[in-house]
Amino acid sequence: MADDGKMSFLEHLEELRWRLLRSAIAIVFFAILIWFYQQQIMERIFLKMADQDFITFKLLCQYFGVCIEPINVDFQSTTLSGQFSYALMMSVMGGVVLAFPFIFYQLWSFVKPGLKRNEKKMAKGIVFYVSLLFFLGIGFGYYVVAPLSVQFFGAFQISPEIRTDITIASYMSTILSTVFYTGLFFLFPILTYLLVKIGLFSADFLIKYRKHSIVVILILAAIITPPDIISQVIVTIPIYLLYEVSILIAKKVGAKRQE
Repeated sequence: MADDGKMSFLEHLEELRWRLLRSAIAIVFFAILIWFYQQQIMERIFLKMADQDFITFKLLCQYFGVCIEPINVDFQSTTLSGQFSYALMMSVMGGVVLAFPFIFYQLWSFVKPGLKRNEKKMAKGIVFYVSLLFFLGIGFGYYVVAPLSVQFFGAFQISPEIRTDITIASYMSTILSTVFYTGLFFLFPILTYLLVKIGLFSADFLIKYRKHSIVVILILAAIITPPDIISQVIVTIPIYLLYEVSILIAKKVGAKRQE
């Protein structure tokens, strides 16, 4: 460490290396834990989405009158290492999700000492709020976006003469990517808060482009959901509400800055 108490460039790199190493250890820990319960997790968490008794489908049928037909699909692995590869992928991605608060804490702890006092104050509690929004997004992706995608694509038929044989690679890729990206989408209010705090844009900017945001959100909903209007509306509403929450946050932050 330098005489003025500041760390040198190499010391910063060393600290970053150790924080990344701690994050990797946390991911490996949770990945190993998931690996030991891979069969239960695969059957009860992932394959269950293809079952009409999945909780999302039950609620849709009970409260909205949208009842699905049984999805007649046969899962298969077309490569020798297919099942092993996706068991490993499921474990690693699950490890990243479960370790996310610790990973973000490590990154934040590395960045925090370089911030000014007022910048640290404005980001108070950021680890908790980022983790909360991320897991809310993961939950929304798992219980809403992913099952709707599975139901639509699994039940869709050009002709009854064509049997749907879904590879485990295609099935797991759809679910894991959909759930993870939805978790990231839910971090938008936090991103807005920080950008407004540092003065990159204001609430007026968000309000001015509100109509444009609706178009962008509809496009995003069309990308991460099956091409039916019900699924897109279900996904669009919470994402748009997050945008409105971001406007409220920007107004509050802007008012405090003026004071």
